[in-house]
Amino acid sequence: MATSQPRTDTFNQPYWAALREGRLCMPRCRQCHRLQYPMGPCCSNCLSADFDWVALSGRGRVHAYAVYHHAFHPSFRDRLPYNVAEVLLEEGVKVISNIVGIAHDAIRNDMPVRARFDPVDEDLTLLRFEPAADG
Repeated sequence: MATSQPRTDTFNQPYWAALREGRLCMPRCRQCHRLQYPMGPCCSNCLSADFDWVALSGRGRVHAYAVYHHAFHPSFRDRLPYNVAEVLLEEGVKVISNIVGIAHDAIRNDMPVRARFDPVDEDLTLLRFEPAADG
């Protein structure tokens, strides 16, 4: 069966390395201080190429979500149904992930969530979110 793997490059490699260590980090522009997600060669706000990497809390809220009943890639077929969620982190950046540890019909917009680091293999850890007891 085909496997869906994220593409790594020089811009996002520190992100994937941090996830393997159980940390959520993103590049922040040193000029305008905006977090950059997705990562790229320059700031999407001011076009600076000067970044530092900062640790994020991993806390956020579900901004939007959908439950998929059709696999859009063969590697997802055995996971049906699965959810895809847009999570607004408390630092103000939105990420796409999954909500785990809860029934699909219990997911709600604005639900507080926290990061969970799910190892796939020794080289890949995925960022997912689970319900947070406190907001």
